[in-house]
Amino acid sequence: MSVLQELSLNVEKGKRKLVPGLVQQALDEGIDPNVILNEGMIDAMSRVGEAFRDGKIFVPEMLIAAKAMQAGVATLKPALAAGGAVSRGKIILGTVAGDLHDIGKNLVGMMLESAGFEVIDLGVDVADEVFLETYDKNPDTKIICLSALLTTTMPAMRSAVAKINAAPWRSKVKVMVGGAPITQAFCDEIGADCYTADAASAAEAAKKLAE
Repeated sequence: MSVLQELSLNVEKGKRKLVPGLVQQALDEGIDPNVILNEGMIDAMSRVGEAFRDGKIFVPEMLIAAKAMQAGVATLKPALAAGGAVSRGKIILGTVAGDLHDIGKNLVGMMLESAGFEVIDLGVDVADEVFLETYDKNPDTKIICLSALLTTTMPAMRSAVAKINAAPWRSKVKVMVGGAPITQAFCDEIGADCYTADAASAAEAAKKLAE
């Protein structure tokens, strides 16, 4: 088994302690950092995402795999930076005002990072203006992702999307929404571009939106 196959398997199984060493071994063998990222880790997370979507694994297994990948990326980052690795782009992510839930948001953030995005995570209870100000500071952002876990905070998501829709730069960015009470119908109603039901789907949708 090649070091890339071994790395991929260990990311998929969530072997967080073994992954950084395998990344280093791949680097020592002279494998291109982008190849290590794509074939060794992102491919593994795609399989994890598919298994999650198909109900073969659940949130804990997905989180463990994502954390293993994060450990690998931390080892790989200096080599990626030196090689001028290509990011898929920036994404602003946050849970809307009044909502303090972050497990789903964090999982989406991990899956987006696993897919090669640079994620600006604003945390929870994010005021509408903060989404706008963050975009103003990062005008190369491709997607703004908003999360809500409570039906009581759906109006806050509506408000945030309305303000983003009114911004002069709206045509340059896509807006994604998600969370337990959110539906495709609500997404359409408030004028967002994309709704996804889970973190794996969010990463896949983001790849398409960023193209």
